[in-house]
Amino acid sequence: MGHVATDPKFQTLLDGHAPVRQIGTGYVFTEGPLWHPVDQTLIFSDMPGDTRRKYVPGQGVSEIAKPSNKGNGMTYDAALNLLICEHSTSAVVRLRRDGTREVLATHFEGRELNSPNDIIVRRDGAIFFTDPTYGRMEGFGVPRPCQMGFQGVYMLPPGHQPGQEPVLVSDRYMFTQPNGLCLSPCERFMWVNDTEQANIRMFDVGEDGMLKNARIFASGIKEPLRKGVPDGMKSDKDGNIFVTAPGGIWVYDFHGMKLGEIILPEMAANLHWGDADWGTLYICAETSVYSVRTQTQGRAEAFMTPTADKSPSASPKPAAPAHILQIKDRIRRIDGSRTALILQDLQNDVMIEGGAFAETGSPLHARTQNVVANAARLASVARAKGVMVIHVWMVCEPGHPHLAQHAALMQGLKGENALVRGTWGVEPAKGLEPQGDDLIVEKMSMSAWETSRLESYLHHGRRNTIINCGAWTNMSVEHTVRTGADKGFHMIVPEDSCSTMNDDWHRASINFAMQNVATVTNTDAVIAALG
Repeated sequence: MGHVATDPKFQTLLDGHAPVRQIGTGYVFTEGPLWHPVDQTLIFSDMPGDTRRKYVPGQGVSEIAKPSNKGNGMTYDAALNLLICEHSTSAVVRLRRDGTREVLATHFEGRELNSPNDIIVRRDGAIFFTDPTYGRMEGFGVPRPCQMGFQGVYMLPPGHQPGQEPVLVSDRYMFTQPNGLCLSPCERFMWVNDTEQANIRMFDVGEDGMLKNARIFASGIKEPLRKGVPDGMKSDKDGNIFVTAPGGIWVYDFHGMKLGEIILPEMAANLHWGDADWGTLYICAETSVYSVRTQTQGRAEAFMTPTADKSPSASPKPAAPAHILQIKDRIRRIDGSRTALILQDLQNDVMIEGGAFAETGSPLHARTQNVVANAARLASVARAKGVMVIHVWMVCEPGHPHLAQHAALMQGLKGENALVRGTWGVEPAKGLEPQGDDLIVEKMSMSAWETSRLESYLHHGRRNTIINCGAWTNMSVEHTVRTGADKGFHMIVPEDSCSTMNDDWHRASINFAMQNVATVTNTDAVIAALG
């Protein structure tokens, strides 16, 4: 079965002839596919059949809950507790790993919710869900009158306690039947589709979780001769949107351009990535569940990276796939008096919107990594612990005189008129300005060592350990780390205080290039090691 490419970019996400495999069939109407990162199994809902099932590769499908309160959308939280939208009870519930069932929300302003439908979790623990009326209809739920009078999108904020009312984060009367929802990789944006309006809206997400600046992202997602409507929806690691639609799954890029269609033999209802590398798209489609290999992966969610305390059993975890960052969550104590923190190339032109290199994708990846906030937090602790803080900046003179054009990087600097002394582009990103006794090192090379006074500062300050943050991971940071290791310094790389042009380049550098020359960890572990 051939898929449909409406833009050449589609071929980078899916082979045009990738086979669609049926992994189970004979159900009433399937929904809510969800992959468990430790057990390496798929669970899904048979909503009208009032059953939750599990697929084990190589073994097949079995029942794990009946009745299931006609559960629909599902996800895991960071601790791998199962979150479920139940149609029969109009509730959002949490099923803990020990089997304890907690009712998180059932009412808003004293009225019973319509029927929570799809659900996602932000990295800070905030839970968002849609609330159409489908669960009050025959077949998909329990027929009964609605109490709300509108259909909206809600949030259970971090720290929410079971039974507390949710927060309405959308306009009350914007949606007819809000259904699928998903966050962007950086979590600054959210998409929500409306089944009856046959469209997708894009929102800015405030720090308080409120959905702002609504705009139509895609419309007209319906056809008279092909079954399929906007229902389930997910974003991949690069912010492309995969949504159920006529004929199967329609794929849009971050800006709303349709890239192509994944063609299925049945009407699709929902989807989620799975397998050890998160590269297989599992699709619930009416009476069957299908899988298709993609050339991308799903947006990184907190539950996708398993740790020992999340494991529900003593079973060994599978080897961590390439997309999971190979980091140490705990590292030995760091002596601040013998340590330097390098904040490298964290400048406007390099990784901020409007900068000379914004078109590379670096601002999006920097936001996804939350690199400015993480680096600023680390610098604040470092100063308090006696760590030497050094800002390393690429600085060129106006006109880039005598800057050799032998390499693409140097050609890009001059061609984009980037990182010029006295301009906004050369300045540090807001929040990362030098403070107090911080030192500044200027360079005209990828590595922080060349053409700079870095080594003199380190030797005079008797520093033998370097914490290296910055942009870009696979170029500036990696070059500095390799040379630092050669010079005898203990190099520490907090990966979430580094960013580059995209996740692929970042992971390649973190997982492979720097594993043998540095201690690769995260910001929280470094802060803990500083005491």
